[in-house]
Amino acid sequence: MAVLHDALPVKPWMDPRLKRLPGILPMDPDDWLRVDEAYAGQMTERERLLGAIPDKVRGAMPVSAPALAELAETVQARLPGLGFRRDGAAWRCPDGRLVADDLPVLDRLGRLVQEDLCVMEAGADGHHVLTAAVLCFPASWTLSEKLGRGLPGIHRPVAVYDTGLASRVQRLFDAIRPEQPLWRMNMLDYVDSALYQPRREDEVRPPDTRRRGYIRCERQGLMRLPTTRAVVFSIHTYLVTRESLTAEEEAAFDARHD
Repeated sequence: MAVLHDALPVKPWMDPRLKRLPGILPMDPDDWLRVDEAYAGQMTERERLLGAIPDKVRGAMPVSAPALAELAETVQARLPGLGFRRDGAAWRCPDGRLVADDLPVLDRLGRLVQEDLCVMEAGADGHHVLTAAVLCFPASWTLSEKLGRGLPGIHRPVAVYDTGLASRVQRLFDAIRPEQPLWRMNMLDYVDSALYQPRREDEVRPPDTRRRGYIRCERQGLMRLPTTRAVVFSIHTYLVTRESLTAEEEAAFDARHD
């Protein structure tokens, strides 16, 4: 299946550095964006979603315009090192597609890179606010419900995101330096391989109780843009079948909440 990966780059439920919330580690700035074996398949799905339901997979508040312009420059500066090349007034992607320069920023970025990109900017109440995003592969949340919210509202109704964790995460956002991005990785089980998995806060995700579905992990990056000071929350989605796990990995996954 084209959207699947051969293997997870890391098993976060077996890595003690990632298991303890918020599980943040330093990121090599040159390793912020990735092109992997699922690029062509995932980009086909991103193209489909951006064409069919654009208002559900991208959105922006007017205040985000300067940060989006800086984000576009930051992303495009990295493209040549990832196998992209210029082709007239467009980028030639590693899978052969052309993405024109004159597309709106979020539509353009969503067609170039595998990562979903969320712009977080400091709010009046001290919390970073989601001001813009291209979110083709939501893992049980909905962009329209979260856009314009601060970090506590974005994480509603996550049970472990209590006042203590919320304070730690906000301090983390305040302290991010442009030259030192950060990353973490989560883990979820899904009964099907759909990458577009939106859910509203009052909806419950059905767990893979039959253990015949998929393990989905998100490599989540945090990078501060130096000029606007916005924080970019990037999401690279990895998807593998549960059958690809060893017996030890499967047992550890099932025991992760113990």
